[in-house]
Amino acid sequence: MEPPRDTHFRPLPPPTGAAPFRLNLKQVLDARTYAAIDRAGSLTFHMNGDMGGINDAAPQELVAAGMEADLAVGTGPAGKPAFLYLVGDCVYFNGEIAKYYAQFYQPYELYAAPIFAVPGNHDGENLPDGSTLDGFVRNFCAPKPVKMPEAQDSHRKAMVQPNVYWTLLTPCVNFIGLYSNVPAGGEIQPDQAKWLAGELKTLPKNVPIILTLHHPPYSADDHHSGSTYMKTVIEDAAKAARRHPDMIVAGHVHDYQRLTKTTTDGTQYPYLVTGAGGYHNLHAIRKVDGEKMIPPVTFADTAGDPVTLDSYCDDQHGFLRLSVDQQKFTGRYYRVPRPQDPRSKGSQLVDYFEYDWKNHKLLPNQQ
Repeated sequence: MEPPRDTHFRPLPPPTGAAPFRLNLKQVLDARTYAAIDRAGSLTFHMNGDMGGINDAAPQELVAAGMEADLAVGTGPAGKPAFLYLVGDCVYFNGEIAKYYAQFYQPYELYAAPIFAVPGNHDGENLPDGSTLDGFVRNFCAPKPVKMPEAQDSHRKAMVQPNVYWTLLTPCVNFIGLYSNVPAGGEIQPDQAKWLAGELKTLPKNVPIILTLHHPPYSADDHHSGSTYMKTVIEDAAKAARRHPDMIVAGHVHDYQRLTKTTTDGTQYPYLVTGAGGYHNLHAIRKVDGEKMIPPVTFADTAGDPVTLDSYCDDQHGFLRLSVDQQKFTGRYYRVPRPQDPRSKGSQLVDYFEYDWKNHKLLPNQQ
């Protein structure tokens, strides 16, 4: 049973690195793999969220097995997933250090690639006798890549992210990671909002940006729904920087959704929800007149801009595989077998898309 909730805003722990809190992928990958990615001008990676398999470990283990198998898919170092990026709720229910082995180190023991993350509300919602984000900071924001005691027999070392909100630099795409804190819908303080605008303004214009956070600005689910507050934070920062993130990826809602926002001038931005990474309870897409929606379905956001639900998967766990090159993103979402299904069933493709990040247009689906 989930413990009583305490969802007030938590002040952030001090950074473990220097502003503007950037980590270069070359500091984490081996030199050969990084050079191959840089030379090819393309990068492939996994993304997921809401992973912790508390109460029922089977879904998380099945997702981990699916991603492990997918690591072998692709040609050469640049064509295979180089890392996994988590969009929060890594350890339920309160991000406790003591639960990191069961919910993080053990499930991904055989995932032979680095794992990055931004925190979710459950990572920060500490118990009364703990400190907010203590487990997250120890295991994702360590000053050096050392093996933590909670890793036990796992060979994975702690990640060296410089802060709980931070930027991952790669040759092909830059990730701006926000920490949207604990309150429902998220809460960002002025210093983090100013940092976001600064990163949008100063990062290279010839490299696309994925903005990651836990609370999704848009969601068509029947449990949480989207956060108008986070939508406003992002749009205010984009206006100040005169640059909008090319893609937004969030979690919190326990399903997969691909939504596309279209502005008045025809510009399109993908908003993805990938929150079916292992926590056992999934969240359904809301029904219309008692029936499940059949994509594409378009609705208007609070500003009147059309947002289209292009695809979703709300009844099985899964993972997102993204590739990016000098012109476009290619996305694939896979569902994994249910606990009652034979493991031999393997992962199944349920969504495929291509997005021209240079021209900000969703491309016609060729599959």
